[in-house]
Order: sequence, then structure tokens, then C-alpha cells
Amino acid sequence: MTSKTSKVQRLVGTAVLAAIIIVLQVFASGIRIGPFTPTLSLIPIIIGAIIYGPAAGALLGGVFGFIVVIAVISGSEPFSLLMFNQNPVVTVLTCLIKGAAAGFFSGLIYKALKKKKYLDVISAAVIAPVTNTGIFCIAMLTVFKNLWIDGAEGQSPIVFLLATFVGVNFLFELLFDIVLIPVIMRIISAIGKNAA
Repeated sequence: MTSKTSKVQRLVGTAVLAAIIIVLQVFASGIRIGPFTPTLSLIPIIIGAIIYGPAAGALLGGVFGFIVVIAVISGSEPFSLLMFNQNPVVTVLTCLIKGAAAGFFSGLIYKALKKKKYLDVISAAVIAPVTNTGIFCIAMLTVFKNLWIDGAEGQSPIVFLLATFVGVNFLFELLFDIVLIPVIMRIISAIGKNAA
């Protein structure tokens, strides 16, 4: 395979994954498990980061962040709209950075652990939701603390934040990623071997 063919395949593959992210974020964001909406868009971000590397992961995460920013500004994310009304710049930066960082670190950890059977893919699947949620928590603990601190009512604010904004939603995301990413990567690998 020539370098030019490889670049075209990489570009097309990244574009397809970006389209999947947009579709998932626009249409699947309405899928709820109880009161929770897991971020299914992390799945194509992680897959892109594994196949095409950290830069592609960051780009795909940036696409995800951009779609989230549009949802925030349009008002379809009520709590995020409160964040935006309080500090629009930090809200936009948080959305963009958490997505891009999730993709970048997913690709980076996969690259660092490459060829370590399952550990590379599982680690990439774990680091993305951890980074995405972690950056959100940092913003909530600093800039947006006053939006949720009153709701703690005698509880530890950290416990309240984790239980309310992170807790179950994060666990669903983590579980989806850990279960689905290895399966999807195995399918992609099998298709690649059959096509060769």
C-alpha cells in the first residue's frame, strides 16, 4: 500500500468516524437509562484514536466537543446552559478540551501499550471516559462550583458532585466502552484480515 493510499484511507476513515460522532451526538443523546444519558460518542472517538493515533483521536474528540457546544448554546442541555450563562468562555473551552483530550489520551495510551494483548485496547477504552469526566469535574469544582454547591445540603460537596453529575452516568459510559471497544476492534481486525 502506497503512502498516498494510506493517507486517503486515514482521511476517509476519520471522516466516517466524525460523521458517526455527529449522528450519535445529535440523535442518540436522547437515549436514556433512567435519568442518565451515557456519551455513546466516545466509542467512535476511541476507535479512531486506536486505529489512526492520538492526533486523529483529538480531532474526533474536538468534533464531539463542537457538537456539544452547539447543543449547549441551543439550550438542549439545560444544566450546561446554566454553565454557559455563568461563564460562556470556560463552558465552550471545557466542552472542546474534554473531548479532544479524551481522544488524544486514548490514542496515546494505546500507542504506549501497543501489542500488549487486550491491555492496550482496554486501557484506551478506560482513559477516554475518565479524561472526559475528569475535566468536567475540574471545571465543576472550580469555575462552576456555585451552580451545584447549594444542592449538597449538609453532604460533602465532593460526594454530592460525584453522585449527582458523575456517578452512574460515568459508570455506564465506562462499562459501554470497556465492553464494546474490544468487540468492535476485534470485528474491524477480522474484516481487515479477510480483505487482505
